[in-house]
Formats: sequence, structure tokens, C-alpha cells
Amino acid sequence: QVQLVESGGGLVQAGGSLRLSCAASGGTFVYMTMGWFRQAPGKEREFIAGITGIGGTTYYADSVKGRFAISRDNARNTVYLQMNSLKPEDTGVYYCARAAKIASGRPTTETAFGSWGQGTQVTVSS
Repeated sequence: QVQLVESGGGLVQAGGSLRLSCAASGGTFVYMTMGWFRQAPGKEREFIAGITGIGGTTYYADSVKGRFAISRDNARNTVYLQMNSLKPEDTGVYYCARAAKIASGRPTTETAFGSWGQGTQVTVSS
């Protein structure tokens, strides 16, 4: 049973930074693509960043490219999301997710991810 636990959310002023962590347990980690999604109030959950298991290739939604950085520490079974230059529109619940299949490339849809964390709230004040 895969378990993902996010941490690091909170309240920050616009222009500030936060670093989210996602600790994974159970199942395979090193070969699996990991992703971060967010859900803003009243909106659908959206993909924002992913990192492949093999090679650690990163990919991002246009809305966060250049401001956010995803990384992983396979020795710690942990994935991170460094968020810089935060904007009020970055406010939402941030979810960590693990791809459903090994070597799944660079998925961005929710259906491609089979395991999810409980989410952590990020609030950016103007």
C-alpha cells in the first residue's frame, strides 16, 4: 500500500517562497514518475510539476515554469517542490501523486497517477 504524506504548506506573502515535501512509503519509488497537482478554491485540480523516475527529467505547467522546481531524493523516498516568487493565484491545496505505472513517461493527467497524498494548504497573501 503506497502512502504519500505532504508537508511544508502554509501562509506566505506574495513574492515569498515555500518548499513542499512529499514522503513516500510502501511500493516502488525510484522508478516511478512523481507529480504535484494543486486545486484552487472553486477550480478543478490541475497538474503543475512532474519528475520522472529514471533520469529525473522535470516538466512543468506553463503557469509555474521558471518559478517552481521539482526534485527528488531517491535515498529518502521523498519528492520536493520549491516554490519561489509566489503569487496569490498560487493559493490552493497542493497534492503529491505517484504515477500508476512504471516508466510512464511525463504524464500530466490525474488518471495517470494512481496514488495521492492528503494535500497541504498553501495560501499566498497579496
